[in-house]
Formats: sequence, C-alpha cells, structure tokens
Amino acid sequence: VQLQASGGGVVQAGGSLRLSCLFSGRTFSGYAMAWFRQAPGKEREFVSAINFSGSSTHYADSVKGRFAISRDNAKNTVYLQMNSLKPEDTAVYYCAANIRTSNWYLEDRMDYWGKGTLVTVSS
Repeated sequence: VQLQASGGGVVQAGGSLRLSCLFSGRTFSGYAMAWFRQAPGKEREFVSAINFSGSSTHYADSVKGRFAISRDNAKNTVYLQMNSLKPEDTAVYYCAANIRTSNWYLEDRMDYWGKGTLVTVSS
C-alpha cells in the first residue's frame, strides 16, 4: 500500500485548506483511513478517521466542528477539509490506513503511513 498526501500549504488564521490522500496498492474500500498530525517539538496526535464505507467518523476534540473527513472510494482518495484554521493547527499532517474492523481509529491500529504534508497557519 502507498499513501500520498497533498494539499498542505501556508494559510492565514481563519482560512481553509483541503488535504487529500491518494491510496494505491490494495482495494481502497476495504480500509479505514485516518489523519494524524505532528507539530514541531510535539508527539504525533490523532486528528480524524473514517471507516471503510464512510458511514462512521471520529474526530479529535480540538478539531470537532472545524474539520471534516470524507472519502471517495471511486477515486481511492480520502480528504480532510479544514476550516477556521488556527495557528495551533500548524503541523505535518499524515494519512494512515488500516484494515481493522474494530478500534480502526487508534494510532496503534494503523498498518500503513504516508509521508506528511506541511500545514502552516499564520496569525
């Protein structure tokens, strides 16, 4: 499995960005997908996850109401729409995939990781 994240960049506080993660190598619709992030000097943290069908999602409290995860199984892509961005959202964002049917949103359940895309939010 290969995961290719894109869409990062520099945005002012209050702005929006949409991240994309292209999945290849296996049947995308069989995998739960997730986004994590790592800010400078901090541990990697969970952001959001979506199950294989898109019928269930999870969000970190820090992004609820501002971020939205979605997937397009026809395009083998998962998205993270980020609105009302704050300087504390600045981080490298990673997409991850796993084929678990339970606790599929937990970091230690992830089977595959992509290289990150940098999001910088200026104040």
